[in-house]
Amino acid sequence: MNNFLDHLSEAFRIPLTNPVLVFALVLFIILLSPIILRPIKVPGIIGFILFGVILGPHGLNWLSKIDQQTANKTGVDAIDLFSTIGLLYIMFIAGLELDMNEFQKTKNKSALFGFLTFIIPISIGFPVCYYLLDYSLLPSILIASMFATHTLVTYPIVTSYGISKNEAVAITIGGTILTDTAVLIILAVIKGVNQGNIGSEFWITLGVSFAIFLFIMFGLIPRLAKWFFSRIEGEKTAHYIFVLAVVFFAAFLAEIAGLEHIIGAFVAGLALNKLIPHSSALMNRIEFIGNAIFIPFFLISVGMIVDVSVLTKGPTALIVACTLTLVAVFGKFLAATATQFVFKYSKSQRNLIFGLSNAHAAATLAIIMVGYNSGLIDENVLNGTIVLILFTCIIASLVTENASKKVVLEGYQDEQHFEQVQENDERILIPIANLDKMEPILDFATLIKSKKSPHPLNILSVVTNEEHGERNKATARENLDKMVKYASGAETEVELITEINYNIAGGISNVSREVFADCLIMGWPSATSFVEKIVGEKTESILNRTDTNLFMCRLDKPFILNKLITIFVPPMAESEMGFEFWMEKMLKLSQELSLPISYVCNNRTQNAVESMLDKLNSNVLYTFENYEEWDDLYGLATFSNSDSLLIFVSSRSGDVSYRDSLDGLAKRVGRYYQHQNLILVFPSRHENLHIGEYEDIQTAPIFRKISREIGNMFGRDKS
Repeated sequence: MNNFLDHLSEAFRIPLTNPVLVFALVLFIILLSPIILRPIKVPGIIGFILFGVILGPHGLNWLSKIDQQTANKTGVDAIDLFSTIGLLYIMFIAGLELDMNEFQKTKNKSALFGFLTFIIPISIGFPVCYYLLDYSLLPSILIASMFATHTLVTYPIVTSYGISKNEAVAITIGGTILTDTAVLIILAVIKGVNQGNIGSEFWITLGVSFAIFLFIMFGLIPRLAKWFFSRIEGEKTAHYIFVLAVVFFAAFLAEIAGLEHIIGAFVAGLALNKLIPHSSALMNRIEFIGNAIFIPFFLISVGMIVDVSVLTKGPTALIVACTLTLVAVFGKFLAATATQFVFKYSKSQRNLIFGLSNAHAAATLAIIMVGYNSGLIDENVLNGTIVLILFTCIIASLVTENASKKVVLEGYQDEQHFEQVQENDERILIPIANLDKMEPILDFATLIKSKKSPHPLNILSVVTNEEHGERNKATARENLDKMVKYASGAETEVELITEINYNIAGGISNVSREVFADCLIMGWPSATSFVEKIVGEKTESILNRTDTNLFMCRLDKPFILNKLITIFVPPMAESEMGFEFWMEKMLKLSQELSLPISYVCNNRTQNAVESMLDKLNSNVLYTFENYEEWDDLYGLATFSNSDSLLIFVSSRSGDVSYRDSLDGLAKRVGRYYQHQNLILVFPSRHENLHIGEYEDIQTAPIFRKISREIGNMFGRDKS
């Protein structure tokens, strides 16, 4: 017994030295960090760093970096190994995900913007670091070059708003390639100077070795990759291993050439850019494994280095953190303003450029880590950089969202942003949870379904993958058969689908993609447990995991009792992808029920609705009621009565028409209108593509409220 207790005590001695336990702890951090921090909307890239700070040697000391001799005995140097892989992975994905076609279209303007967003932050940052913060020459140059980098954290926002083809967005993406490449070259020079081997021989060696390196990466590697991918076509695992080998080979070549290894990883991404489509299975594997394991390891290891106590030892650390953040924001704003002046862009486009280029994340972190490991910068700069990353990511998100809305209002939305669903190819999926509520939902689906579509209504039951999953699946099929009998009365063809999945939202999402569903029709959300509130409620999870049109229905009263359809349409709803789809479906419902429609919206949305009604050539009777105070949803009660079918058009968080007042809309209207038929409409959206999952940030409501003031700071129209 004593031996067991001694063994247990040894295993859990702080800091942890058992490699299996260390790895398990890190995996738990990776698992729980997004879940714990989701309610307060902390960016993922910051969340992992925070856990590294808390559990690292300067926090609880559960995780600690140890000397090499001990590492050789215990194998705990896995943290360093995995964090190095994560650092290379970040830079590789940054090069891989850049849109080279867009860069080709706007390369001249991108080059000028790249120069401005490179030289202006450095010109401001160097004197501040050298004279104000009193750092020596090399650290000042390194920190100043860090200000020039940016990461496209907020790119998913412009994608969701349908303005990704806007020229301002294109030149910002192109400028990223140039400025990050230039900063990485400066990093190589600084490292050479720091090691004392600078001189004519250094420049000749660097030039020749860099030329050879580029020839190998852009001359030989793409040809080899093309040959490998075509010859080993069926071996998908081999494709991933080949890509990984190229990344590490490129990193090694860069070090041999006298460059930093992160330059090699970045160039490897550029070299393989056109050979790995962004929507391919290989790209999915690359991002999945990186976001699941390697990148979080790197971010946690960064947090382990941060010493928060430095901030309490005097004002220096706070002064450095505030100064770095202010210089980073101001430098990028000036670069965006200069670009606006040269190309005659609007203030909204200027703010769009600023929002996209202001976020400092992956490249910034990579450069500062190299400087810290080389002894060029101190803990004050490292801690200040973490603060800088947090604030610039939040500011970038707020400004980009604000500017995107203004660009859409100005009428610069991509034509392909709007969804076109052909009536003869329409597919509807109905996930069921409560059979007692299914009959009116099936009636509703039958009413709005296109008569030209040959596809049946797909009725889905998701069975949790428990020990008796197959038996539960058979039971679900029996219950679904009841729906078939009911549907046959309306001569509606249905197809039954049962899916085994631990996660109900995941099962619905999977089947929705498999059947190419254009529309999901669901029942009203039920009460959720405490655990579901913590990890994400089912309804919210389904919204986040799907991109198609979704109708959420509470149809407790027969349709025959309704005398009017009242549709509440929030501002900017006309800019959503699924606008035409839900408009057409509501007109069809009105025709089937012979009910007039009353649209409640503001003037701009009214014009868009009228244009769509003309386009759809409908003979439905309709009226408009004007409402401007959409931050006060309870004011809508004046436009409803007890015999109205109420339809609330909402949107997913982060979409064009989303606003704070739409948070928890289903619960609020469900309680307020307890005795009326309700339908919530969530229009379809573009698939939310991220430049690295852990760099994405969806701002919390409190931040979005602050964003209005920040948006005003960066471009209030003087009229």
